[in-house]
Order: sequence, then C-alpha cells, then structure tokens
Amino acid sequence: MAVIDQPNQTKPHALIGLLSRSNFISIVSIALGLLVWEVCARLFIDPFFLPPVSVIFLGAVELFQQDLLLTHIGVSLMRILGGWLLGSLVAIPLGLLVGSFLTAKRVIDPYIHFLRFIPAIALVTLFIVWFGVGELSKILLVMYATAFIVMVNTATGVGTVHQNKRLAARTFGASTWQIFWRVTVPSAMPSIYVGMRLALASSFLVIVAVEMLAAESGLGYLIWTSKLYFKIDWMFVGIFLLGFLGLLTDYAWKMFGKHVIGRFVRTAANY
Repeated sequence: MAVIDQPNQTKPHALIGLLSRSNFISIVSIALGLLVWEVCARLFIDPFFLPPVSVIFLGAVELFQQDLLLTHIGVSLMRILGGWLLGSLVAIPLGLLVGSFLTAKRVIDPYIHFLRFIPAIALVTLFIVWFGVGELSKILLVMYATAFIVMVNTATGVGTVHQNKRLAARTFGASTWQIFWRVTVPSAMPSIYVGMRLALASSFLVIVAVEMLAAESGLGYLIWTSKLYFKIDWMFVGIFLLGFLGLLTDYAWKMFGKHVIGRFVRTAANY
C-alpha cells in the first residue's frame, strides 16, 4: 500500500518544484525591473513624468476605492473579447472557403486584401454614424480589425495542406465532407490558432484608440482623460493593466490551444 500511495504523495511536490524552477528567473527579473524603476524614478527622474511604482500602485488603489478600476477593466475586456470572438467566427468559415475553393478565392480575395489595409481607426467616425455611440460600434470595430488577420491565416493554413493527405483519405473511401472535416480542418488548425492569437493582440491596439476617441469608459478612456487632471499615475495604471490583461488573455489562449485545440487535432487525425 505504501508503494502505491507514494507517487500521489510526491506528485504535488514535484509539480511545485517544476513551477518554481521554471518561473523563478522570470519572477526575479520582474522584481529587479520594478526595483530599478522605483529607485530611478525617486532619485534621478521627475516623478511627474515617471512616477515610482509605489505611486502607481497607490493610484490603482485610489481608482479601486472610487469604483472606477474594475468598471474600466470590465468594459474594455468585454469589447476586446466580444469583437475578437465575433471576428473569428466570421473569419474562420470565410478563410476555409477561400482556402478550399479557387473560385471563392478569386471572388473574395480582392476585398480581403483591399479592406485589411484600411485601419480600423480610420473608420471610427463612420462606424459611430452607422451604428451609434454605444457598444455595438466599438465591438464591430474590433471585429473588423481582427477578422482579416484570422481570415488570411486560415486560408494560408488550408492552402498548405499537402495534397497527398487528401488523396490518401479519398483512397480509403472518405467523402468530400469527411476529407474537409478530418484532413483539411485539423491540418489548418495551427494556422487558425496563430491567427487568432495575433488578432487578440490587435484587438488591444484597436480598443485603446477607439476608447480614447469615442468612449466614456474603458482603459483607453482612463488613459486619455487622466491628462485633464494631470494624473500621470492613473495613466500608468491603465498602461500597466493593458499589458497585464494582454499577458493574461494570451496565456489563457495558449492553455486553451494546448489542452483543447491540440486534443481536437489529435482526435480528428486518428479518427
């Protein structure tokens, strides 16, 4: 019995040790970077232009006590994730269509490569006229900015599927739909995943600019309006939060890709 129970007793400790070893250098690096910032901001730089880390933290506490911090975070995340998901839901089927059928590519490709070079910021005023000043216009702008990234990556992934895979599946009696679902889609999934990851970063860029120009809430709005009160610490709170939320959502997407998308690809390939 002791031999059987031993792995269960040591596994948590081994996991903690692995996590500690893998993250120790990163944690030390971050701590040293913040310490250098704190010292330099207090001794060599005017705090008005570069507040110490401790002052920025106190600014975050002040915003939290005023019930503003979580509101701005929640609004920005809703716009980012909503636009990103909608853009991906539209872009993935279109990318699969363009990558799979030459006629569809010839029809849709000119529009894709024309529109994707028009930045979403150039359309802010137009989208407000079309869809109003509410959340819809902002979510659709994020959707517009992210969809083309996902679409191009998806079509590229489909185009790189080796023809021999399709021929082998057809030799074993697979139908056209089975080839598409069991060969084409799993083979293109890594490109779709990368496209969505790149689009997630793009959605952060777009929403900040949109919230600065045409919003009354969100982290971009917080950064933009902080200048009215000369609250440089609030600006850095918004900037820090954008970086932290980007890091957090990117990590969550990597975990999703590892445990869900990877499992789907393996299951479809072995079907």
